[in-house]
Amino acid sequence: MRTTSDWRVVDAPPAPTDLDHPDTWAYQALCDIDHALELARYGWTDLWAPLHVRLPIYADQEYASQHLAVAVAPDAPAVPGADDVLGTVTVLMPRHDNTHLAQLHLQVRPGWQGRGVGTALLRHAERVMSENERRTVIVWSGHAPEPPPGPGVLDAPTGEGRVPADAPAARFALRHGFHLEQVVRHSVLTLPADPSARADLLADARAHAGADYRTHTWWDTVPDAWLDALAVLWTRMSTDAPNAGYDIGEDTWDAARVRHHLESRAQQHQRVLLTAAEHVPTGTLAAFTELAVPAPDVPFGFQGDTLVLADHRGRRLGMLVKGVNLEAYTAWRPGERRLHTWNAQENEHMLAINVALGFRPTGIAAGWQRRTG
Repeated sequence: MRTTSDWRVVDAPPAPTDLDHPDTWAYQALCDIDHALELARYGWTDLWAPLHVRLPIYADQEYASQHLAVAVAPDAPAVPGADDVLGTVTVLMPRHDNTHLAQLHLQVRPGWQGRGVGTALLRHAERVMSENERRTVIVWSGHAPEPPPGPGVLDAPTGEGRVPADAPAARFALRHGFHLEQVVRHSVLTLPADPSARADLLADARAHAGADYRTHTWWDTVPDAWLDALAVLWTRMSTDAPNAGYDIGEDTWDAARVRHHLESRAQQHQRVLLTAAEHVPTGTLAAFTELAVPAPDVPFGFQGDTLVLADHRGRRLGMLVKGVNLEAYTAWRPGERRLHTWNAQENEHMLAINVALGFRPTGIAAGWQRRTG
């Protein structure tokens, strides 16, 4: 059996902007492997991002450095092709806050697992992290479905969520010194759902919110007057959402970062649908939610961040902004759709909102952490 030293790990060139550029080979390999893994796990590839989406993601280095490396056989060409790549690892390192942290995305081509490819990629990533003085690393693994309680599972230390102990990704993480920190539920809402049930939920949310709150819905861009208020909400996402035992501090947003986020979505060929609830007496934004919708039209989208500020909880603002956003989405794109979302298993309140709206569990994502000093 081959070992780590049998594989050559190559740094990818900077992400080009031209899809036909010869330097796209590593990014095309990433897309190909991701496609194969998602198809094997779920039987569909909604979560796969094609090359025209991947390249802008990796070209954007404004708020985080993204370092891509690939593993190839020793006899692969000096400049490999996409088909020569056996695995990939991305090292994402925040530039402004949490500069002690790195997050890894590591994947091995189907048929090549268990041969040392993943370990070779991890060793390379560790060198990159060391050179950049990153002492905490987080890596995620996907599993479907979530196993039932009982023997043969790893329970999250949060008390909610389980991972199959015999899954290759779990064994790999534990073998390399990672600890399970959190389990996140991956849920899917299949549309069209019962419109009358959703209307009743929205009417109830409006009644509980009362006249002190009104909603604003925006596509793709947000008026400058609201950018600072949205920055507060996104900053609070980094501290108020359940973070288990992660070694993560506040991630600060400002108006420029909100604008950059929306512009980046457009460069990644995604539409953004965003609804916020304004507290009328103070003129502040008390809650928000975001949908990312690929363009051109596909039968799926992604429910992203949702937050209600602590001082405004208990008024069903989470249901209000999600309900309004869903109404706008279904009016714009009627017909059969799938919306994907992820929530920490211990986030009972947000999960309850999603379940009431019709989201159903599809799988889990396991968060693993390792501290080196």
